[in-house]
Order: sequence, then structure tokens, then C-alpha cells
Amino acid sequence: MWLNALFVKKTEKKFIKLPEYPGGKEALQKYIKENLVYPKEAAANRVEGIVYLVAEINDNGDVEGIQIQKGPGYGCDEEAARLIKNIRFGGVKNRGIRLKTKKRFKIDFKLPPENNIHYKITSKKTKDNIKSKSKTKNYSYSIQIKK
Repeated sequence: MWLNALFVKKTEKKFIKLPEYPGGKEALQKYIKENLVYPKEAAANRVEGIVYLVAEINDNGDVEGIQIQKGPGYGCDEEAARLIKNIRFGGVKNRGIRLKTKKRFKIDFKLPPENNIHYKITSKKTKDNIKSKSKTKNYSYSIQIKK
């Protein structure tokens, strides 16, 4: 019976504390949404996509190095790096040990929907209009809104 007690013993795992943005994930997403400047080149070419990057964060919460792993280009990669470089994470103390950690980020570049109105004016002559020789125009139009 004491053999079972040896295997049942639980070991406590102590994890390293990681730096976190003040306010959590929601605050980080809000910061990115409010400070993202869509690159002119990407907007002109209607480029959308996701930039994946990794940032190295020191124990004081400062971003020291950024590596872009994948992105659509056209200035989106540089804008994502600028956003992350300006972030200040909360400092972390790990029992007096100074650690640098790496954190992954995903920044979505999406253009607002382009609302276009297309219309075409056509005039139709009906049999009644030909007999009475009056010029009555019938108009038709369509509205197309892209989401």
C-alpha cells in the first residue's frame, strides 16, 4: 500500500513569470486598434493580411528585438514592428533572475469595406410611347455594397 503513496505524491511546478501588457489582452488589442496606421502603399494596392512577428522582452518590460516571421509586405510589416516596438510591458521579477522572454504577436491588417454605388440609366420606348410620340423615360438602377 505504501507503494501507491509514492506514485500519488504530487509535485508542485513553479513556472517563470512572463511579462504582460498592463490591462491584459483586451487592452493590448485596443492599443493596436487605436494606434495602427494603415500604410499608404498597402491601402493604394488594397492589400490585406496578417503580420506574424516575435518580440524579445527583457525583465523591465522593454521590447529589445523584433523578428518578422511572415507578412503581406507593402509597409504592413514595418507598421506592425513599429506598434510592437512602442509597447511597454509590465516588469517581472523571477526570484532575482533577470530573464529575456520571447512573445509572439499577430497583427491583422484589414481595410474597411469599400462601399460603391453603381447605377445605369436606361430609357425604354414602349408601344404606347411610340403611338403617342411622347418621350417617357424609364429608369433602372442597382446599388452594390461590398462588405
